[in-house]
Amino acid sequence: MSPKSVHNPLEAVRVKTLDEVATLLRVSRGSAYAAAKKGEIPTIRIGRRLLVPLAALDRLLGEQAG
Repeated sequence: MSPKSVHNPLEAVRVKTLDEVATLLRVSRGSAYAAAKKGEIPTIRIGRRLLVPLAALDRLLGEQAG
């Protein structure tokens, strides 16, 4: 079995910082933080960091497009 065929759950967890997501969405940093506060951008907090799970962001954007 090759190392690439072994499933590593940590590899499946893809996150970005809220600042990175703001850049991806082409909105200001302040707008991204405001949207996160309102629950419009899904976030998880680890310590002082706000992270955005990309799977949740993908689902959200898919819903917005449809």
